[in-house]
Amino acid sequence: MISLILRLCISALALLVAAYVVPGIVVSSIYIALVTAVVLGLLNAIVRPILLVLTFPITIVTLGLFTFVINAGLFWFASTFIEGFVVDGFLPALIGSLVVSVVSAIGNKTIT
Repeated sequence: MISLILRLCISALALLVAAYVVPGIVVSSIYIALVTAVVLGLLNAIVRPILLVLTFPITIVTLGLFTFVINAGLFWFASTFIEGFVVDGFLPALIGSLVVSVVSAIGNKTIT
């Protein structure tokens, strides 16, 4: 349970870092960052595997690079229904999803 809460906090911190670093991403508060981290976690747990299976042929053709497009799409999709979390386009979504992934990976590596 503690590990789950720590990972949630790390994801929220990663979202705040992405909002600070990437122009075109706005996170209005820490509370919104926590809500967005939960929503992104649910999207990545439920929707992402379905999308990966459906887009498997194009993922093979692009040697896995289409996975970045799926991540950016889910990141951008989350911004459509969370007030206070704004992503201005696909490019900020792509860069933001990369920043969130890298910061989360570093943070999760330090707690384990």
